[in-house]
Amino acid sequence: MATMKAVQISKANGPFEIVERDIPQPGPGEVRIKVEACGICHSDAFVKAAAFPGLVLPRIPGHEIAGRVDAVGHDVTMFKKGDRAGVGWHGGHCFECNACRRGLFINCEKGQITGISFDGGYAEYAVVPQAAVARIPDKLDATEAGPLLCAGVTTYNALRNSGARVGDTVAVQGIGGLGHLAIQYSVKMGFRTIAISSGASKEELARQLGAHEYVDTSKVTASEGLQKLGGADLVLATAPHAEAIASTVDGLKPRGRLLIVAAPFQPMAVSAFALLSGKTVAGWPSGSSIDSEDAMAFSALANVKPRIEKFALGQVEEAFAKVMANNVRFRAVLVP
Repeated sequence: MATMKAVQISKANGPFEIVERDIPQPGPGEVRIKVEACGICHSDAFVKAAAFPGLVLPRIPGHEIAGRVDAVGHDVTMFKKGDRAGVGWHGGHCFECNACRRGLFINCEKGQITGISFDGGYAEYAVVPQAAVARIPDKLDATEAGPLLCAGVTTYNALRNSGARVGDTVAVQGIGGLGHLAIQYSVKMGFRTIAISSGASKEELARQLGAHEYVDTSKVTASEGLQKLGGADLVLATAPHAEAIASTVDGLKPRGRLLIVAAPFQPMAVSAFALLSGKTVAGWPSGSSIDSEDAMAFSALANVKPRIEKFALGQVEEAFAKVMANNVRFRAVLVP
């Protein structure tokens, strides 16, 4: 039987193992993708540490898969061999629970996660449920599409569902893997965009990405900086630092909204008094396959691109370490 090269985790906090595996065969309702690129995400640490409920080892991580359909299983009608295809965090849904019946597929009670519920894209091939697959536009390179299936859809989907209107002021907290895409989306969607980060060196980057204003939190607090600029209708929190996120609340306009897409592990303290003007704090999940399609289509249309560093499968330890140390600018992508 033909084999493929893959990267797996066999024990909690163990090393990435580069192994030869049989090329998997798609079952009913499944699609096999020949992987051209797979992004590395901070969330892949759940697999490395075997810390996600229900995770079974060994497991191939990776939920930013971009490639082409190589084979389809019985009953697959949406895709055919040769189609460009990508898969993100959302790995499929049951279509039967109350959330699915209301069209809230990302909240499916039995929802699967790519690279956790089943093997992901740190490999030359991946088999995934048809419902998890998104079409990749021809204008996007596979290495660009991979990160858009996670960081891209998360920030794009959050902004378009935030309630902000064209001309509103949107502040993006953090300029990292999520934030550098959020700034681009915000500008392209017609929002007055303020980038929030620490240090003068980040201002040049923020301006390159299209930000209209910059708040340097090494000089003023986030709230003070936002207030001087008239306040924000929306703050999109993309860097997982509880204190930094909470510091933006007083910079919101009355009835403004803090929307969190990168959750810190530590609790976040927000004064209830600060919310009495009608301000709200909420979170937003990533999105289903059609949301990923929309994010990629908009990215191709508006020329939104992730900044990436490429690595071969054999460099996975180096790449993962750089991601965990926040030393990648801004998304690491494995190329089999």
